[in-house]
Amino acid sequence: MTTIRFYHLQTQSLDDALPAILTKAFQGGHKILVRMRDDKEVERMNKHLWAFKPDAFLPHGSSKNGNAEHQPIWLTSKPENNNKANVLILTQGMSDDDMDSYDLCCEMLNGHDSVAVDTARTRWKEYQAKGFDVTYWFQTENGGWEKKA
Repeated sequence: MTTIRFYHLQTQSLDDALPAILTKAFQGGHKILVRMRDDKEVERMNKHLWAFKPDAFLPHGSSKNGNAEHQPIWLTSKPENNNKANVLILTQGMSDDDMDSYDLCCEMLNGHDSVAVDTARTRWKEYQAKGFDVTYWFQTENGGWEKKA
């Protein structure tokens, strides 16, 4: 059964928080799929992940780079799992109809966007009704995460 974690971004932006979550998942040996709103956002994040920290390296790619099957982290705006990921990260309000095919799904939500928060509450209830293991993580002032539910 898929574990679903809601990450409530409060003190950092997605650009600041996502690299740390990707690093942890990658170091845990997972293949990761990051779903974003559109191709423009995919390209922007692709560039950001190459430059977010000069001494860090997160192997990743997108359709622009190709070779999805060889990419441990795949960025996309499409409902695809081209790199055979077992971890799905949903950003910018994206969703997925095939949650059962992942071990872990992380929903990143902007805590300053009331629509995003309301949507997350609705999804929380839907996921629980389907029997998923759902947890909620709140971002602390220093950018860490505290499990709230």
